[in-house]
Amino acid sequence: MNNKIELKGQCLCGEVKYKLSEKPLFTQACHCKDCKVLTGSSYVINSSILENTLTITDGELSATKKLIAGSGKFITIFFCKNCGAYIYTDYESAIGRLNVRTQTLENSKTYPPQAHIFTKDKDEWVNLSNINNCFEKMYDPKETWPNESLIRIKEYLNTKK
Repeated sequence: MNNKIELKGQCLCGEVKYKLSEKPLFTQACHCKDCKVLTGSSYVINSSILENTLTITDGELSATKKLIAGSGKFITIFFCKNCGAYIYTDYESAIGRLNVRTQTLENSKTYPPQAHIFTKDKDEWVNLSNINNCFEKMYDPKETWPNESLIRIKEYLNTKK
């Protein structure tokens, strides 16, 4: 299984540019209340990546103070200092992983949502009736993620011990 790939992304103004050295583990659309307030939209699409695969190549990021996520654990959001575009989130509960805003990737269409989460909070006008992987809250990655992604995260975490 070859996961090595070079993906590029950037913020809205182009000041912050980044590269991913591997494809994302999983992409999901989150409909939770926090993501809706954070983005001013009905949901956000995030791609989960191994933390060691992200490199900021240009520009400078700022970070929020630690915020409390719906899980009760801390999150830190990283964004462009110039335009404010949110690039990625570091969830305390996602050990070894970061979540990149999928739409900041140059080829974001390659990574459509593989699941929709926190659909209990979705806006009524969002129609998910033809979507298979919808979860009222969060799911168990061991039951939802592709096997190759589970192997990759397990191997990475084993190297960190």
